[in-house]
Amino acid sequence: MKCNVLQLMTRIHWRSTVLATAAGALALVPMSAWAHADGHPGGGFVAGFLHPISGLDHVVAMVAVGLWGAVLGPPALWVLPVAFPIVMAFGGMLGLLGVPIPGVEIGIATSGLVMGLMVLLELRPPLWLAALIVAAFAVFHGHAHGTELPAGSNALLYSLALVIATGLLHLLGILVGETRRWPGGRRFVQAAGGCVALVGLWFLEQALT
Repeated sequence: MKCNVLQLMTRIHWRSTVLATAAGALALVPMSAWAHADGHPGGGFVAGFLHPISGLDHVVAMVAVGLWGAVLGPPALWVLPVAFPIVMAFGGMLGLLGVPIPGVEIGIATSGLVMGLMVLLELRPPLWLAALIVAAFAVFHGHAHGTELPAGSNALLYSLALVIATGLLHLLGILVGETRRWPGGRRFVQAAGGCVALVGLWFLEQALT
């Protein structure tokens, strides 16, 4: 009996954590934001933190990284959310230096579509291939962030805040993905992947027109 009570309390704690994190993330995303903005006032840390969470195309892709990691399980659970910000920083540096990368908007939209499908279909490629897919898309996201650095902003603080915001979105995806442990959680996570794929498809259509 005591064991059952402890298990119930543990489940309630995890559910409360997930719901609180999701609510916090949603509160940070402007309702009117459908694509990443060209810049944010305030510069530096504030601009860097707001940039990833102010565009739905970025948000769904970064959450999908955590979702896919949760579907794959360890070590992908940690490898993918670590690989994305590292490679994203490299892409951001290319953007800051003005190095052109063709098809950035298409790459960003495709990232949501592909990773959403990975979650929906529960595809399990080898870890190296999953990390390569995530890293390739991270370059596009990072380049977009780098080229949109607001004038007069501190590039170091901007980049640091970008990584922090990105990590929080990955964490949100992981927490949502961990609902797979609960009854019906597997279908819920697949549905979340389907929603990400649909959003990615919508942005891809916009990018191609």
